[in-house]
Amino acid sequence: MPELPDVTVYVEALQQRIVAHTFRRVQIRGPFLLRSVTPPLADTEGQTVREVRRVGKRIAIGLENDLWLVLHLMIAGRLHWRPAGKNALASFEFSSGTLQLTEAGTQHRAALHVAQGEAGLRALDPGGLEVLDASAADFAAVLRSENHTLKRALADPRLFSGIGNAYSDEILHRAKMSPVALSQRLTGDQATALFEATREVLLEWVDRLRTEAAGKFPEKVTAFRKEMAVHGRYKMDCPRCGSKIQRIRYASNETNYCPQCQTGGKLLADRALSRLLREDWPKTPDELDLKTSRR
Repeated sequence: MPELPDVTVYVEALQQRIVAHTFRRVQIRGPFLLRSVTPPLADTEGQTVREVRRVGKRIAIGLENDLWLVLHLMIAGRLHWRPAGKNALASFEFSSGTLQLTEAGTQHRAALHVAQGEAGLRALDPGGLEVLDASAADFAAVLRSENHTLKRALADPRLFSGIGNAYSDEILHRAKMSPVALSQRLTGDQATALFEATREVLLEWVDRLRTEAAGKFPEKVTAFRKEMAVHGRYKMDCPRCGSKIQRIRYASNETNYCPQCQTGGKLLADRALSRLLREDWPKTPDELDLKTSRR
């Protein structure tokens, strides 16, 4: 799912292309995309674009009649600046060009809402803290407001805005903290260190993606990048210590971490392998390699 760095670069690319231009029409080919009824989508056509804004992981296009087109790409939605094609889920036509929305797979999770004014926009915002605009004290207060694992807390849009599965892995690796450590047990120094790691990772990746796009429309948006330290790098070497990256799998997501850097050399129980190995669950990565190689 596109997270804060990716959505920020999308927003910047759209600002350059559509602000002060007319939104002419939208063609929707997927019956599941439009998730709102009022205001009607037809009311957005023919209006001038005033601004483009990030709202959590959403992209909000503000029009002159105080209406907003709000896109949530979810896991598989991607944007393209090119003429309408037959594979597009939706095509948004502006006087300056056409924005295409595509979605891989068949789950139809991408969503489009039409919102009225700032109040309508706020209703779509989960309300998480904007870490890049916050103080360390603000961050610590939100972090400790509920007692969750650090992984869950960072990726909760009600707590922190724009952070998801991929960048929470990167942040926790940067901070050298376990993904299953509990938020209310962190010391003041640990909360500050996590705040600084969060800012560093997000700012570094925004800068990296801006450089990659180089003024062009970003077409390589993905949650899996070879430059990442741990996310999507199961069994690959940790760039800091050389240990093998491990993972915890659950539902459609997984947490990637370095045991040496983040958990004191201890292996966190993975649900699938735990069922397979049961009481033989290993304590270290070396023990896991030995046990799984025998099966």
